[in-house]
Amino acid sequence: MTEPRINDRIRVPEVRLVGPEGEQVGIVSIGEALRLAQDSELDLVEVAPMARPPVARLMDYGKFKYESAQKAREARRNQALTVIKEMRLRLKIDPHDYETKKGHVERFLRSGDKVKITVMFRGREQSRPEMGYRLLQRLAADVAELGVVESNPKQDGRNMVMVIAPHRNQAASDAARRSAKQEKASAAEASATEEQAPSA
Repeated sequence: MTEPRINDRIRVPEVRLVGPEGEQVGIVSIGEALRLAQDSELDLVEVAPMARPPVARLMDYGKFKYESAQKAREARRNQALTVIKEMRLRLKIDPHDYETKKGHVERFLRSGDKVKITVMFRGREQSRPEMGYRLLQRLAADVAELGVVESNPKQDGRNMVMVIAPHRNQAASDAARRSAKQEKASAAEASATEEQAPSA
């Protein structure tokens, strides 16, 4: 996003001026608008450069920039990071191997991540897609208390793919727990750095 033009950088003969409280002042010459900004110890900020005449507003630009940065940071923090883990299964998987892979899927779902499960068909197995479908359905049923099928089993070339997502409330609580853990780690790091700093 490009920075808006402010004060002397606004090079137009006149602007439609908006006051600090959002009130319409009207169309005034740029000189008059700059004088009003100076008198009220505010900045003249061009908010709609493409309008005819351009719209400018009286505001404390430094404070506005700071608040915008805070809002953007907050929005980024609240954005849940979706991670998709992948798990591959063979059609003729032995029971022990199945239990191990199911354990991994459960662990991924508990930590709030989606899991893409792929059944790989070899040779003649490709003529038996229903077996792959049954295997994926069985896995979905086994982990049902942790996750829900987001995308049903679909044939994709030699593979069959299904996506399981953690339950919503589970994902939200895990995301909160993860961000709390990160904050704690960065706080510990900061205090460790302070302790290492040589005293004056």
